[in-house]
Amino acid sequence: MATAISRVPGPEASEDPLDSYSATVIRVAAAVTPHVAALEVTGAGRNGRFRMGAGSAVLFTSDGYLLTNAHVVGGARAGSAVFSDGTPTAVEVVGSDPLSDLAVVHGRAPTAAPAELGDAESLRVGQLVIAVGNPLGLSGSVTAGVVSGLGRSIPVRSGRNRRIIEDVIQTDAALNPGSSGGALADARGRIVGINTAVAGAGLGLAVPVNATSRRIIAALLKDGRVRRAYLGLVNTPVQLPPSSVVRTGHREGLLVVEVLVDSPAERAGLRSGDVLLRVGEKAVSNAESLQKLLFAEAIGVPLELVVLRDGSEIRILTVPEEMNDK
Repeated sequence: MATAISRVPGPEASEDPLDSYSATVIRVAAAVTPHVAALEVTGAGRNGRFRMGAGSAVLFTSDGYLLTNAHVVGGARAGSAVFSDGTPTAVEVVGSDPLSDLAVVHGRAPTAAPAELGDAESLRVGQLVIAVGNPLGLSGSVTAGVVSGLGRSIPVRSGRNRRIIEDVIQTDAALNPGSSGGALADARGRIVGINTAVAGAGLGLAVPVNATSRRIIAALLKDGRVRRAYLGLVNTPVQLPPSSVVRTGHREGLLVVEVLVDSPAERAGLRSGDVLLRVGEKAVSNAESLQKLLFAEAIGVPLELVVLRDGSEIRILTVPEEMNDK
């Protein structure tokens, strides 16, 4: 009589894609969480110090410098941070840049090694990302999702004024109040973004870590502020149709979604629906390529914009103003 032999599934047969996904998230969470602190900033009043804001912050140097959001620190100059292992430290605000929504604070040198900063330029839509922060005061909270969009430009309100946060990463990883300033990491545990919950409406957004943001961080460390030129455009990357590619020689540009009232862009005659192709002599295809051209040296200097409007290429002269932090 033949004996039935039951086959034991090999490793390849037992592998479950969800197991692999979970293992990646667990590994990244374990690596990133020690670098993320709960941050609270305070101000001085007649009755002592009072709380001005709270969020998260990411340790990025061995001597105690942390990255967070400009809207988290607001106008505060000091505060405190508590890491996931319970280690506290007093912090001072080194500087902030509302246009990028980045800020740097400094505490005492930690015992943990700093996080590894990556490069958001390598991100692709659909890629796995993991967010670590302190939403609603819940320390060390981890959510995971994918990159939903890149190169977004988001208008937000600051007091009576509106400003634009450029070149943000959109993700479906859940972010809530308190997540702002936390880490967005790739599958290798590298920090590719600083989360921001400033836009609300259920959007998961993060300021990218890239060449431009590194330049901003360096300026904050050196001078405590970043002088920025301002046009007043809300834009998003767009692929040009074949007929426009042939006519202009450009395959992509920046679609103007909104022109802010009384901005240099509005005064120059830019309109919603225009597609920005070149700024000066440089082609622009994403928010970072535009940001690179709008640092201090561009303030008050006439700047030619080449846009596609109703199928025709036109030139517009504008004069960028200095971004007002107020």
